[in-house]
Amino acid sequence: QVQLVESGGGLVQAGGSLRLSCAASGGFFSINAMGWYRQAPGNQREFVARITSGGITNYADSVKGRFTISRDNGNNSVYLQMNSVKPEDTTVYYCNVAAKSSRTSSSRDYWGQGTQVTVSS
Repeated sequence: QVQLVESGGGLVQAGGSLRLSCAASGGFFSINAMGWYRQAPGNQREFVARITSGGITNYADSVKGRFTISRDNGNNSVYLQMNSVKPEDTTVYYCNVAAKSSRTSSSRDYWGQGTQVTVSS
């Protein structure tokens, strides 16, 4: 079982910056892709950014050029640097990790509890 603890959310002015962090712990054999999603009330959860174990990244068009995802494999952590934030970035952000419990098991998705980001105009 993988536990994910997120931090770094809060209130920021439009045009400002915020950095989200997510640390994974628990019993797992390996962590594959790590990523961030966001979900506003009444909406579906949407993809924000993803990084593979090899460091390949991809982003939603809405955040490309403004957000940067990175990871620290030694600390089983993933980060989301949010620059030039906009009011429409306001919502709850969720950390997502794909991990294997053993060498032969399938990869499973795990989710953090969510952290609120509010951008004031």
